[in-house]
Amino acid sequence: MVDDGSGAAADAGKRAGDGGSLLTVVLALAANIGVGLLKLAAGLITGSVAMLSEAAHSVGDSVTEVLLLTALRRSRRPADRRHPFGYGKDRYFWALFASVAIFASGSMFSLYEGARTMIRGESEQTAPWVAYVVLALAFVIEGVSWTQAHREVRREARDQRRSFLSYLRDPDDPAVKTVFLEDSAALTGLLLAAGGVGLHQLTGSGVWDGLASVLIGVLLAWVAFLLAATNEELLIGQQAHIGLVRRVHAWLGARPEVTEVADLLTMMVGVDQVLLCARLDFDDALSAADLERACVRLHRELTAEFPDLGEIFLEPVPRDDPDVRARVRARYGHPLPPSASP
Repeated sequence: MVDDGSGAAADAGKRAGDGGSLLTVVLALAANIGVGLLKLAAGLITGSVAMLSEAAHSVGDSVTEVLLLTALRRSRRPADRRHPFGYGKDRYFWALFASVAIFASGSMFSLYEGARTMIRGESEQTAPWVAYVVLALAFVIEGVSWTQAHREVRREARDQRRSFLSYLRDPDDPAVKTVFLEDSAALTGLLLAAGGVGLHQLTGSGVWDGLASVLIGVLLAWVAFLLAATNEELLIGQQAHIGLVRRVHAWLGARPEVTEVADLLTMMVGVDQVLLCARLDFDDALSAADLERACVRLHRELTAEFPDLGEIFLEPVPRDDPDVRARVRARYGHPLPPSASP
């Protein structure tokens, strides 16, 4: 297994996208603090439980952004002897806490207050116009944050040659997905709160206000579940996106020195950081010195062709080795054919 160490140089250039992620999170934090204060004031003035639920929503989102800022800072630490592959997964760990914060501080409060209001049935509503003004202002502010998050998701998807929805389903940067889903939920929650306040004003029944709060709580619980599932996969050790795996497999298979790609393993170890282990059957005509030089050159060319590859390990193996084929079959169900990918 050969690693010429040049992955460290490539890794230094992979943090460029952190600037966009940092701006996205900071903008979302500023928006949530300002909007949260407005919602709290409107909730206290109007007596709307939906507005108070929206205030709790903003508190949860603000806590989430603080956790994401912690994730961005800690994941940038360089590799050391204790963590030779770096601290990239720290971002996934803190992002998992962020999803818990959304559920604990936003969803649970909204569900409880909404259910309590629906059971009680009646609640006093005063100056509903205050709620409408605050909701309109909040929608504009949240819309600015959502636009930045949407732009960042599109940029990262484009960099990885993926569609917007594909990247959103399976991102390597949970911070950007968290902010985007948070802001999407916030905009939806504002519409729900407006509906609850409006129906309360029209009917005089606080049930509608309570129902809006319950729906906001359900929405936040769903977002928290999606984010927790994403971070769970990344923490466990998810492979790189299948598109990258296919391209790397095809690239290696096309090298003249390589007879067959016997096995290909990838794992996300951070944002834009992929660990690659490739077991290759080399041309038997290569001498030991030729093989060493070929591995070093392939490593260098892989890093240039695929910047997301950080640590690269190339292991020469015979294509018909029964142990290798058994491991591949156990993992994927069949040995890798020359032109396929896992």
